[in-house]
Amino acid sequence: MSFAVNALTRSLNVFHLAGSACNNCDIEILATLTPKYDLERFGLVLVGSIRHADLILLSGIFNKKSAIRVKEVYEQAPKPVVVVAIGGCACSGGMFRDSYNWDQPVNKYIPIDAYLPGCPPKPEAMISAVVKLITKLRGKKL
Repeated sequence: MSFAVNALTRSLNVFHLAGSACNNCDIEILATLTPKYDLERFGLVLVGSIRHADLILLSGIFNKKSAIRVKEVYEQAPKPVVVVAIGGCACSGGMFRDSYNWDQPVNKYIPIDAYLPGCPPKPEAMISAVVKLITKLRGKKL
């Protein structure tokens, strides 16, 4: 992962990009922002523009047409940017792997820095992964 350590001394801006899927991962991502789990206590804030993102969360599958958009969004992100694939669909195609709508894993389109499988991954797993990722990016031992 090529990420500037000094960028991690402030809050991380997270851009969520959802592909074609069942949206359960999207619901769980939003659940991490509720007062029950409060992901913002770790300094992660969802942003509406890719131009402000430090971290991109990908969920769902990306077909040939949406892959074009994924590449464009990735190119528009300020560098360095960390990309995390959330859920079984973004990680490997999940239950859509053999469908007509699935082309290939998203890591064939853009580089992925971390994977969080699950169908869907629970908020506790997402929080644990975020803490581990931030710790690793800061160069500390896990």
